[in-house]
Amino acid sequence: MNITGGKFNGRKIKAPDATLARPTLSKVRMAIFNTLYSLLGNFEGRTLLDVYSGSGIIGLEALSRGFDKVVGIEKNKTVIEIIKNNYKTLGIESHLIYGDSLKVLKKLNNDFFDVVYIDPPYYSGIYEKTLNLMPNFNIGVIEHTEAINLTGYKILQTKNYGGKQITYITKADE
Repeated sequence: MNITGGKFNGRKIKAPDATLARPTLSKVRMAIFNTLYSLLGNFEGRTLLDVYSGSGIIGLEALSRGFDKVVGIEKNKTVIEIIKNNYKTLGIESHLIYGDSLKVLKKLNNDFFDVVYIDPPYYSGIYEKTLNLMPNFNIGVIEHTEAINLTGYKILQTKNYGGKQITYITKADE
């Protein structure tokens, strides 16, 4: 798997076994960061929370493209070790949290992130639970294949890529 943009563009990273994580395709990652750039502008000084880190590629893409800090949450010990090694190989400081994302989100509820990326296992039925525990953020990016209840959020954009959708949200005006 290769990083698709920024200072580490083209660098190969190790991906966990496909039974442990489902990395976001390169063309979808490029589209996500292009859309985020159009919504946020420069990524310098920005922070990203990768709620279900999986392969860790979203966090690495963010750091490669100029994000200042990425916090990743992953509950699989084998996978988190692979992610840590990828960070180490690229010489990047990692802020990875080992644990169940829903439990960790409860502890992060007073924190702020410019972008929160949500890509839980498909058909897990935990999208709404995750959204209910979200910390403060500017833009939420949700990768999904199923319908999600987004009450309380404003949908900025939804884009389709084959059988999956990427939905960009922000909190609805109170």
